[in-house]
Amino acid sequence: MPGKGEAVTRRAEALSGEGPAFVLSRGVVLLFAVACGAAVANVYLSQPLLVTMGQDLGLSPAFVGSVVTLTHVGYGLGLFFLVPLGDVVDRSRLIVAQLLLLVVALTVVAAARTATILLVGMAATGLLAVVTQTLVAFAASLAPPAGRGRVVGLVTSGVVSGILLARTASGLMADLAGWRSVYVASASLTAVLALVLYRVLPRHRDAPPTTLRYGQLLRSTVTLFARERLLRIRALFGLLVFAAFSTLWSSVALPLSEAPYFLPHSAIGALGLIGVAGALAATVAGRLNDRGLSRRTTGGALALLAASWLPLAFTRSSLWALVAGVILLDLAVQAVHVTNQTLIYALHPDAGSRLIGGYMVFYSIGSATGAIAATSLYTAAGWGAVCALGAAFSCLGLVLWAFTRHGTPDPTTKVTSHRTMRGR
Repeated sequence: MPGKGEAVTRRAEALSGEGPAFVLSRGVVLLFAVACGAAVANVYLSQPLLVTMGQDLGLSPAFVGSVVTLTHVGYGLGLFFLVPLGDVVDRSRLIVAQLLLLVVALTVVAAARTATILLVGMAATGLLAVVTQTLVAFAASLAPPAGRGRVVGLVTSGVVSGILLARTASGLMADLAGWRSVYVASASLTAVLALVLYRVLPRHRDAPPTTLRYGQLLRSTVTLFARERLLRIRALFGLLVFAAFSTLWSSVALPLSEAPYFLPHSAIGALGLIGVAGALAATVAGRLNDRGLSRRTTGGALALLAASWLPLAFTRSSLWALVAGVILLDLAVQAVHVTNQTLIYALHPDAGSRLIGGYMVFYSIGSATGAIAATSLYTAAGWGAVCALGAAFSCLGLVLWAFTRHGTPDPTTKVTSHRTMRGR
């Protein structure tokens, strides 16, 4: 109810003159951020638990590694097959339904006594965790165009925090109460969030943005990529920056667990707390996009990303260099990510779920590429080669920006210009 605080939305006229839109209170935006963080964390919870899970269920080290693979495969499938549904059905009901199904999947994982049940539960968990992207698209649709970057930035800060804190939280909880407690706790939190979101999220009583059938919906996602040059370019930015991001985070535990540090898993996991600084960049980048500075924000962030690999190269001799590099890298990656999402949503707000879902497929490809390449390269050539790989991904992004920055129109410029004219 409107009188019960900030967790309420109100209807207002959009500043761009495109008709009525929802203006979100800060409390609702923060709720979106928490829900996004909690949902996406489920993709990463298993990573510190693999050895313990394998011992408990009698799985070989090679087999238990498929737990992570299946979770990411499920997530990739969900991006293409589930997220676009947000353009044809009521997003609030879709979000609640996915969260409730996610509770079931997490409960299956927590109760698994055989390898088959565990793998089925993990695949379903990854598939349903894409509710994160439905939440991002919904938040963007409810925001006024002139403030959309700020909202996307705040919500993305929750995603960043969820990704980086998942490993730390699951490792600590498993030490205290066993690996199953991690999934029991996540299922409980997800159930609570489903109830709160059911009560808070606005329902759309009007017709959905599009009446496409499911097959047409999926084909239109591909069509959007064929038609929109900006979407293709921003998807490539996403692939490259998350390849660099994954290059670091998938391999950094290797040098830290060896001489001269020999750090325990809990200390390595705590490194994610430093990376949460990237959440600050998400918020700042969103505000810069609202001011029409998306090109400069992208270029500056990509330059920062390339520069971050210089201190990271000194990880073996200085933990302070590692800390500095982690902060710079996460700030840069999240700034580009928020800018990408803000720009592509502005292309076709009525196809927001398809745009963001399709873009995130490239995010997944980049993450997988960085992880596979980094771990293989570390074994073959050491940490220096890993840093060279990350720098190469980063520099490719910077080169792409240099060649495309003047050739693609910025869909947020019209909104920014309208707001400026209105203020005169």
